[in-house]
Amino acid sequence: MSALIHFTRAPIGSPRVGPPANASRATRFAPAPARPPHGRRWDFWGLSPEAIHQVMIRYSDRGTPKSARFTNGYGSHTVSLWNEKGERSWVKFHFHTRQGIQNLSADEADEIAGKDPDYSSADLSSAIEAADFPEWAVKVQIMPELDADTYRINPLALARVWPHGAYPLIEIGAMALNRNPENDFAEIGQSAFEPSNVVPGIGSSPDKMLQNRILSYADAHRYRLGANYHQIPVDQARNARVQTYHRDGAMRTDGNHGAQVDCQPNSFGGPVEAPSFAEPPLRIRGDAARYGWPNDDADLYGQPRDLWSMGLDEGARQRLVQNIVTAMGDSPRLIQARMIGHWYKVYPDFGRGVAEGLGIEAGKAAAE
Repeated sequence: MSALIHFTRAPIGSPRVGPPANASRATRFAPAPARPPHGRRWDFWGLSPEAIHQVMIRYSDRGTPKSARFTNGYGSHTVSLWNEKGERSWVKFHFHTRQGIQNLSADEADEIAGKDPDYSSADLSSAIEAADFPEWAVKVQIMPELDADTYRINPLALARVWPHGAYPLIEIGAMALNRNPENDFAEIGQSAFEPSNVVPGIGSSPDKMLQNRILSYADAHRYRLGANYHQIPVDQARNARVQTYHRDGAMRTDGNHGAQVDCQPNSFGGPVEAPSFAEPPLRIRGDAARYGWPNDDADLYGQPRDLWSMGLDEGARQRLVQNIVTAMGDSPRLIQARMIGHWYKVYPDFGRGVAEGLGIEAGKAAAE
């Protein structure tokens, strides 16, 4: 399988991985004055401790990949797959680089960003142009539907990682990038990805962040590209047999389905439902309200603690601490102290290192 995929351009001078939870607004420039949102993002994360694990990854060595070719990709959201018997499983997708993981230090990233801010994109496109096509192994973790009812963490939460020992990675294929776009605006600037676009056999899950994105992404595309963005060549369905009820609207450039009826039921050969593609029923019980996952908040720091103690060597821990100290340096003291409290709960040495780096007395910071 081959594909054309674009990795979003971004300055490489600071660590970055996709923002946890719904932090996109917290990480934008402040409306007034227009300054980097360092304090805003740390305020958001400090009040969202379920994001701590992803924040640590963001500011670790993994947060500054040498190039898009040398980093893994993750679906993050839990999706739904089912078999011909209608048996549902919850699934997480992983894309593991076959080029090996390579990262930049903060000093290396700062130096490269000053010389060539588009270094990562250029590296990727140059490799493809030279026929050194980057590849990723596509893997899945599969959880039987009923396991989710009793699992110790919320397996549908965006910020949670499924332990590989409990749900091992299964390789199902590969993805290769084998061509560059011919025109950046036409193929990249106008691309419109949305989680509501799925193929038969795959669906969403009750992940509340995913449910929000199912609605908001398509709506954002209509605002950005127009009501008929699905007609733009890069966004068109590749299967000519696709039938929809899309009609009318600004910039409609095809035949608008001619005289074909656009309602169901009808007696004139219009599009009709295909029941064979329907998802299995989703079991629902109890009241409808905002509830947390049972006991999920009891161990908010378990996965971050494992990352610190088992996932990072001593050098990587020191670099993580220094990256966080640098990033938090211009945040208000209240926000610094709140975050140091979280780092202490992950591991005392972690909290102590950040406190000392910020020039804050460790004991006082831990108590605040």
